Amino acid sequence: MTITDNVHKLLRSIPSGVIVEGAAKTRTADEIIEAAGAGITTIGENYLQESIDVINEVGDIVEWHYIGQLQKGKIKKIVGLFDMIETVDSFEVASRIDKYAALKDKIMPVLIGINSGKEKQKSGVYPSAALEVVQSISELENVRILGLMTMGPWMEDLEKLRPYFSLTRALSDKLGAQNMPNVKMDILSMGMSSSYRVAIEEGANLVRIGEGIFGGRKYR
Repeated sequence: MTITDNVHKLLRSIPSGVIVEGAAKTRTADEIIEAAGAGITTIGENYLQESIDVINEVGDIVEWHYIGQLQKGKIKKIVGLFDMIETVDSFEVASRIDKYAALKDKIMPVLIGINSGKEKQKSGVYPSAALEVVQSISELENVRILGLMTMGPWMEDLEKLRPYFSLTRALSDKLGAQNMPNVKMDILSMGMSSSYRVAIEEGANLVRIGEGIFGGRKYR
């Protein structure tokens, strides 16, 4: 099946109101353009360096989300290139984003990355610390929190991911009820090619799909 076929099949299976984000790590500009032509409106990139040429070639026919781990030295360029950053996990990182966004006279939308499985080897805010982190970031003038993102632990039995998605949904509801300035809980980014169905059942309205759109990963 082609990328176009994959997208059409996928979009038919996704409920209205759920954004499908094409996870485009290692993908070429031509592949992304085909996905966009088939109906994908949002593309996620993991690595700054490999995304620069692709973004410049594809342009603004899609919304670009940064979904990789944030390295302090690259935040300035990420702020300039991307429409949203999904992996903010500390006030320190957010304050750097705020600084560079202010220099560009830009309001930077972000999601707070939640380490729902409390895995030591992964980045992200532990659920118990989320309120404190969100409150501190809410005071920044050039950052807007639009929701949460989580991946959950890797598991063969996808049903076992459900509690982590449910926890993150409950956390989103709790944070949204605080009515903090510069904070909205409009987006809940959870689920990937294998787990997006479970994630949607637990409240996700943004899902990252890589292989389900582009096929097996390529390396450029």
